Amino acid sequence: MNGLLIAAWSLIGVASIILFVLMLLPQHKVPLERRRIGTAGGSTLSRAAEAATNAAEKFLSGRGNSFSAILEEAGVTTPLKELVVLVFSACMAMFAIGLVTGQLLLGILMALITPVLARLALSVMAGRRRAKFESQLDETLQMLAGSLRAGYSLPQALATIGQEGSAPTSLELARVTNEVRVGRSMQDALNDVVDRMRNEDFFWVTQAIGINREVGGNLADVLDGVSKTIRQRAEIRGQVKSLAADGQLSAIILMALPFAVAGFLFIASPSYISLLFTDPLGWAALAAGAVMMSVGGIWLYKIINLKF
Repeated sequence: MNGLLIAAWSLIGVASIILFVLMLLPQHKVPLERRRIGTAGGSTLSRAAEAATNAAEKFLSGRGNSFSAILEEAGVTTPLKELVVLVFSACMAMFAIGLVTGQLLLGILMALITPVLARLALSVMAGRRRAKFESQLDETLQMLAGSLRAGYSLPQALATIGQEGSAPTSLELARVTNEVRVGRSMQDALNDVVDRMRNEDFFWVTQAIGINREVGGNLADVLDGVSKTIRQRAEIRGQVKSLAADGQLSAIILMALPFAVAGFLFIASPSYISLLFTDPLGWAALAAGAVMMSVGGIWLYKIINLKF
C-alpha cells in the first residue's frame, strides 16, 4: 500500500511539474540564447517539457490534421502537441488521485474520461464560436457592403473587417486576407471559412461573391440582398426556437428525472438503491433502462430538432 501511495504522489508531482513548466514556456518565441550556435538554453525542467512536447508532435505526425482542425474550429491557439501533453498530465493526475484515495477503478475511470471531457470541451467551444459568428454575419455583410460603396476593393474590405470587426469574424476574415496575400485564391479561402464555421448563410455569401467575380455587377447590392435574406431567416429561426423551447425543456426534464431520483435514493435509502449494483437482476434493469433511455433520447431529439 505504501508503494502505491508513493507512486501516486510521484505521478501527481510529475503531472504538476509538466503543467507548471508548460505554462511558463514562452509561446511562439525563440529565446536569444537558442539562436546562438553552440549555446544550450533553458533549464532541465524546460528541456524535459520541450522533449515531451516534441515526442507528442512525433506521435501526432501523420494523424494530426483532424486534431488541428478541431483546435481551429474551437479558436484555441495552444499548439496541439502542448495540449496533448497537458491532457496526458491531467490523466496521470486523475489516476494518481484514485490511488491516493484507495479507489483504483475510479482512478482508471477518471483517467479514461479526462480526454473525452477535453474533446467535449473543445466541441462546446467550437459550437459557441460558430454561434457567435452566425450572430455577427448580418453586421459583417453591412460593413462589407458599406466598404465596397466607399470605393474599397473586396480584398481591402475584408482586410478592414479583419482589423476592425469583432472576433471570431475578424479572425476568420483576417486569415482569409493573409492567405490571399500569399497567393491563394479568395474563393478557396472563403470556402475554408465555410467548412470551419459550418454556416449555411455564409456559404450563400461565398457563392454570391464567386458568381459576382465571374459575371460582374454591383457586389454591394448583392450583399445587401443576401443580408436581408439572412435577417429574415434569423427571424424565422428565432420563432421556431421559441415554439420548440417548451418541447426542449420537457425533454431535458424527462432525461434528467431518472438521475435525479437515483441521486435522491442514494441519499435517502442507500440500501434500497444498492440492489441495482449488487444483484444480477439489478444489472439487467440498469442495462434495459440505459437502452430505453437511449431510444427515448434519440426520439425526443428528433422531435424537438426542427428543420426549416
